[in-house]
Amino acid sequence: MNSILDNSLVGLALLVSAGYAVSSLGPKSLRRRMLGALSRATGRAPAFLGLRRTTQRLITASTRKAQGACGGCASCGSEQGAAQKSPAQNSPAAEVIVPVAKIGRRARTSTP
Repeated sequence: MNSILDNSLVGLALLVSAGYAVSSLGPKSLRRRMLGALSRATGRAPAFLGLRRTTQRLITASTRKAQGACGGCASCGSEQGAAQKSPAQNSPAAEVIVPVAKIGRRARTSTP
């Protein structure tokens, strides 16, 4: 009996792992369909399980438009980083320039 339970738990873990891999690596339309099917399945669950909030979150996730890889913000890349800096940091005077000729090797010091 223990081997049946063990095999069932391992099979369930593998099934959940495969489902997660397909949902995260697969197309976004497949993810929306999977979330919709999962929300319908949790909606049919008995009320004593307390899955009402989970069902609502799954419905919201399945109807929402899939966002881009970074989360879907409007401005990505260097513009966002430059906009967050203060004007003093954006000025050319704030830039430190060290000539290559002044860069030397470190002197080795002996430690006592």
